[in-house]
Amino acid sequence: MERQDIALLSQETIDKISAGEVIERPASVVKELTENAIDAGATAITVEIKEGGIDYIRITDDGCGIPREQISLAFLPHSTSKIRSSEDLLAIHSLGFRGEALSSIAAVSRVELITKTTEALTGSRFVIEGARELSLTEIGAPEGTTFIVRQLFFNTPARRKFLRTAATEGNYISDIMERLALSHPEIAFRFISNGRQRMATAGKGSLKDAIYQIYGRTVAMESLPVRYEREKYTLEGFIGKPSLTRGNRSFENFFINGRYVRSQILSRAVEEGYKGYMMQHQYPFCVLELTFPDGSVDVNVHPTKMEVRFDDADDVYAGMTSAVSQRLLMREDISNIPLQSQRLKTPPAPTAKKAGAEPFERSRLEQIRRQVMEDIKKDTPYEQQYDRPIAARHGGDQSPSNISACRRRELREDPVSQGEFLTERAQKGFGDYAQPKFFSPEARDNFIIVGQVFDTYWIIQYGDKMYIIDQHAAHEKVLYERTMAHLKDKEMTSQLISPPIIVSLSPLEQEAFDRYSNAFYRIGFRLEPFGGKEYAIKAIPGNLFNIDARGLFLDMIAQACDFKGNVSSELVMEKVASMSCKAAVKGNNKLSLPEIKELIAELLTLENPYHCPHGRPTIISFSHYDLDRKFKRIIT
Repeated sequence: MERQDIALLSQETIDKISAGEVIERPASVVKELTENAIDAGATAITVEIKEGGIDYIRITDDGCGIPREQISLAFLPHSTSKIRSSEDLLAIHSLGFRGEALSSIAAVSRVELITKTTEALTGSRFVIEGARELSLTEIGAPEGTTFIVRQLFFNTPARRKFLRTAATEGNYISDIMERLALSHPEIAFRFISNGRQRMATAGKGSLKDAIYQIYGRTVAMESLPVRYEREKYTLEGFIGKPSLTRGNRSFENFFINGRYVRSQILSRAVEEGYKGYMMQHQYPFCVLELTFPDGSVDVNVHPTKMEVRFDDADDVYAGMTSAVSQRLLMREDISNIPLQSQRLKTPPAPTAKKAGAEPFERSRLEQIRRQVMEDIKKDTPYEQQYDRPIAARHGGDQSPSNISACRRRELREDPVSQGEFLTERAQKGFGDYAQPKFFSPEARDNFIIVGQVFDTYWIIQYGDKMYIIDQHAAHEKVLYERTMAHLKDKEMTSQLISPPIIVSLSPLEQEAFDRYSNAFYRIGFRLEPFGGKEYAIKAIPGNLFNIDARGLFLDMIAQACDFKGNVSSELVMEKVASMSCKAAVKGNNKLSLPEIKELIAELLTLENPYHCPHGRPTIISFSHYDLDRKFKRIIT
């Protein structure tokens, strides 16, 4: 091989290499420039792209602008107005601070900048292509800054050819815009792709409004507010009800001090809080912001600033898990199943109304409104809390007739307020639409067992609803909680077996068993080496019966092999759920009436009786109203 002399790279080559660390695709350009606009104090930001941003990106803001004498300096490598020394890295409050964004973008594209500060009489237009400055001229412009980026990677064709299709690149940008809007609900964002508006937020400062405008009504209505304070940080935002899931983590949004981040610690902490509430391989919806004091978190880990390092990761993990699980325990989580006709794909057309007749109601929301209004009449304590603000908004008259009229007017004019009103009622303890709670002390003495169907599902009547309980899921949950109580109180027993069960373990499985042997011992397994790779199971859990002990042990070992670090408590939780599943009564195994009474009574005492350990629902409900509609007793 021929010897090569060592030489310094040209500045142009250095710029292109550096750009590759920050600018990976059009979405990187949008992220960096939009974050700069946020740091500039913008209250409105518009992003427009064509062909996925590969050919054209335009970002306009109403921020403070860039003074003319500093424009050229802003495009030099590592120039920034955000920090002055290395000590400032411990107290970063801005989104962009490395000073690499403009330099990197200009190195691989054709950039036009139009900007004006409040003090300047006119604006400035600056053109730079491939890191070469072409012109700086005076121009008429509004206050703020506009960046136009054309032909990304025009001078690095090898990188350009590895971009995805325009549609895919546009979706990456849409994803970035949604997360920026969620992290800054006080800013009005617009995103336009190929002339069509894809997203718009009002910028009123309400995170719930931003969720509604980005994800839609269903997600906003199914979200629960969360606030949690610890000594080292504050957690605030929204988590979705367990029914609001996806098959991947795309619904998980985490922000630290206003910056969107990706973090395995945060994802695992939230998912741990949802354990027992949703099916395996499903992931929750959340928009959560953590606010840390200076020095408690390092955002300077990666050039894209999307990864973080925590000063006390264990404290963050424990706090987030606790916040999520406690918030989910605060609500009754029985799925209400409306009995709707499958043939009706669209609402029926309005019918002619007689003079003075009640308006025809075509949607489920309108029916709920009427039901809520009837419930409110019986609700004196809450009425006193809710009447004063309504009366104040409509002249101050607190007479019952005026308050009722004001309520009807507000519900008619603002469906979003209706949703917030229902959510507020549920948070104040009225449950779903003020129905009596099934999982309450009163219900334990007053529910009626109607019967069983398919030797699997039990029909229960309580209040104005019919409940259906899956006996297998309910039994799983009861066994899970019972076993966990035994583990906590160290009351698990072992049952000696003869002859012992011989199992063969691979080296990886032997290592996992050695690491978590205490967890297996606590559950009730007793093992001894039997020579070579063989182990003899001489005792099995004594609290559970009719289980395949060998299969259960091997399942536990297989999953333990995937665990990392000191997670024996997690192993116990996961495997107790597995034990409960295997030992629970199955569907098609008919239980007697006394057995089901005892099972339901114990289920009603649990903190979270709504889901089995694997996330399947234990109970669903149908309202009296829905049944009446199905049988045409009610036609509106």
